[in-house]
Amino acid sequence: MITALVLAAAVAIPNNVLLYEKEAAKKDDNPETSWAISGKKSAPLVVNPCQKAKLGQAGRTQARTLTYTAVPDYSKSEQVVLYASAAAAGKALRDLEAAVRSCGSAAYRYSATAAALGDQGLMVTGQAYQGRKPAVGGERAVVTRRANALILYTVAGEWGKPAKADFKRQTSDTKRMLGRICTIADC
Repeated sequence: MITALVLAAAVAIPNNVLLYEKEAAKKDDNPETSWAISGKKSAPLVVNPCQKAKLGQAGRTQARTLTYTAVPDYSKSEQVVLYASAAAAGKALRDLEAAVRSCGSAAYRYSATAAALGDQGLMVTGQAYQGRKPAVGGERAVVTRRANALILYTVAGEWGKPAKADFKRQTSDTKRMLGRICTIADC
């Protein structure tokens, strides 16, 4: 068991494993768009309804995060987080689901539904509301666990009323990453 933990801690997420790394590495002269790349193990989850720094941190061994931002309010993120065990990754996903249920406000609400992806998956909706009606603004994310890895894809922007089609890109990206993740996860 200790050998597995030491090995998991020693293996870094190699460059170009994430889907958007090559795109993020390209020089972009557009002042209204930018990519941020982080290999920090302590990077916050890109889906974090309560904005708690500790959410999903316990048991991490590695993380890689890519975030694309465009003016005025569009962004997308790709994140892979490796944990010391499948149990630790499962706890991080359960903690995220609990945060979805407990955080938000009358003006911005979160919800999640199960997604049949990987070993466990969630489709998370963050949506601005004006009274009872969906307003402009929100985020859509797919969060999946495969073995000891969490895979997160988000898109945020000027969404209207939530719809299943809002998750098309994130679901496609997740399926592509699930085909790669076992090269670095303990599948």
